[in-house]
Amino acid sequence: MMRLLVLAALAGCAIALGAGFAASAKPASEDTCFLTRDLRGHTLGTDGHTLYFNVNGRDTYRATIPNSCLAHATASDALVLRDFGLGKICRPLDLELIVRGNRCAIETLTKLSPEAAAALPKTLQP
Repeated sequence: MMRLLVLAALAGCAIALGAGFAASAKPASEDTCFLTRDLRGHTLGTDGHTLYFNVNGRDTYRATIPNSCLAHATASDALVLRDFGLGKICRPLDLELIVRGNRCAIETLTKLSPEAAAALPKTLQP
């Protein structure tokens, strides 16, 4: 009987952990997602950790890179973006950035409001 209770408790913990992980893996809302085919351009931030994307000519996204992966990149460098799914990007883990042969982890991916995108200096607008 005790063995059955322990197994039931472990199963309950596993289900709770799985549900918690699944909830954290989902994006906040579907309108924060974009398709990789809709990427139109990019600019590099001045801090060596920020990248701005133009998505379909109407949205701007900001990606932050936790290390110095972008420190030596220039605006004319080709960026390789690979998605890990069906071309739909909803969270940083959905995207891999390669610049100058280096793989860069993406820490955050944020859709900017139209006001925040318009407030970017012209040199940073993708």
